[in-house]
Amino acid sequence: MSNRPPATQSQFKTLRASSLYCQKCKNAMPVRERLLLVLPDKEIYDYLCTGCASSVGQREVTNAEKIMAAAPAPQTPRRAPTSLLLP
Repeated sequence: MSNRPPATQSQFKTLRASSLYCQKCKNAMPVRERLLLVLPDKEIYDYLCTGCASSVGQREVTNAEKIMAAAPAPQTPRRAPTSLLLP
């Protein structure tokens, strides 16, 4: 088990691919994401190769993940620099 706080691990839940291996092109290629299907509880996206437009993968996004992605990240309070503190 990792000792990292949950906030650090949660950043990988909404990972998006920028390039994937394409069987037709025989190379890792840049991909574009296309909305394939919208269901009541999730959305399914298809990754398309930019070289040959073939499907190279899919990604599912649940409603909970969309809410988590839209929520602002918790911010830690800033401390005043010690040079500005009055004695």
